[in-house]
Amino acid sequence: MRAPSEPVKDASVDVEEFARNVARMVEEGGKAMAAYLKPREKGHVDEQYAEITDVVKTLGKVADYWLRDPQRALELQSSLGKAYLELWGHAAKRMAGETVEPVAAPDPKDKRFSDPEWSSNQFFDFLKQAYLLTVHWANRLVRDAEGLDPHTLQKADFYVRQIANAISPSNFVLTNPELLRETLASKAENLVRGMHMLAEDIQAGHGSLRIRQSDSKMFEVGRNLALTPGKVVFENELMQLIQYAPSTATVLKRPLLIVPPWINKFYILDLTPDKSFIKWCVDRGLTVFVISWVNPDTKLAEKSFEDYMRSGPLAARCGSRRRSRRRRRGCRRRTPRPLRSRRCRRRVPRGRVCSSPWASRSPSASW
Repeated sequence: MRAPSEPVKDASVDVEEFARNVARMVEEGGKAMAAYLKPREKGHVDEQYAEITDVVKTLGKVADYWLRDPQRALELQSSLGKAYLELWGHAAKRMAGETVEPVAAPDPKDKRFSDPEWSSNQFFDFLKQAYLLTVHWANRLVRDAEGLDPHTLQKADFYVRQIANAISPSNFVLTNPELLRETLASKAENLVRGMHMLAEDIQAGHGSLRIRQSDSKMFEVGRNLALTPGKVVFENELMQLIQYAPSTATVLKRPLLIVPPWINKFYILDLTPDKSFIKWCVDRGLTVFVISWVNPDTKLAEKSFEDYMRSGPLAARCGSRRRSRRRRRGCRRRTPRPLRSRRCRRRVPRGRVCSSPWASRSPSASW
C-alpha cells in the first residue's frame, strides 16, 4: 500500500531569515493599509461602497427566490450536503488506499490547479474538490433562479464568478502547494515582494488597487515614447489637437488628421522612432494632426457619442483651419453612424475612413 503523499518539506529553511521576511511583509502590509486609508482620511468619496451595495442587493434577489419556498430551499441545501458527503467518502476511501475517481474535476483549461500536487496530495486534492463543488452549487443558485429579469441574472452571474475566483484556494499561501513551496524556498521573500508591489499599486491608484500591467518606470513620454516634435494648436474639454510639422524640404498640400481610439493614448502611433507611424508620415512630407483624448471623469459622464464627434473630429477640422485633409480613424471596423449622416457629410469634405493597422485588415470605407 502506497502511503499518501505529503507536502514538500524543505529542511534547509533558515528560520531566522524566514521570520525577518515575515516581519518585513507585515511592515509592507502596513504601508499598503496606510495608502488605502490616506484618501479616505481626507474625506474623499469611496465608490467601492456603492459597488458592494449593488452586489448585496443583486445576490439578495437570488437568495429571495430560493428562500420564499421552504421545500425549494431544503432541496438546495440537501444537494450541497450530499455533494460534501460524497467527497468525504471519496477522501476516506483514498486514505484507505483505494483508487477512486474524483467527485469534481477542474476544467482542463483552468491553470490554477495545474500543479501535480493538487491531485497527488490528499489534503490539497480535498480542498480543490470542495471548492469546485461549492462553485458548481453557487452557479446553480443563479442559473436555476426563476422570475428574475435577464439584467439581474447577468449581474448575479458576474458577481458569483468574481467571488468564486477570489476565494479560490490557489490564492492563499497555506492552501496552494506551488506557492507554499516557493515561500519555503525563498524564505518568504516572495511574500515581501508581493506585499511591496501591493502597496505601490494602491499608492498609484490613490487609495484604490490599480494592478500594474508593466513597469511604469520603464517608459516615459519624451524620453523613450512620443519623441516626434509636436505642439498643441487647439483644445477643448474632450481633447487636445497636436500638430506635427513635416521634416522634409517639400510639404504635401493635404494634411493628415489621425483620430485614435478612446482607449489609447495619442502616442500609440508614436512609440520609438523605428515604430512610429507619425514619424513615418512627417518624414514623407505630411503635416500630421493627432487628437489626444482627455481621461474622462465624472464631469464628462453625460457626454454622448455625438458630443465626442462634435468636440473631436469635427472640432479638430475647425481647429486645424484646413478645409481639405486626409483622415485616418483608428480601431473601428465600420464607419460610425454620425459620419454616415447627411449633416456630417455636408460639414466634412470627402475623404477615406480606414480601420487601424493594429485592429483589422479589412478594406477602407469611403465617405
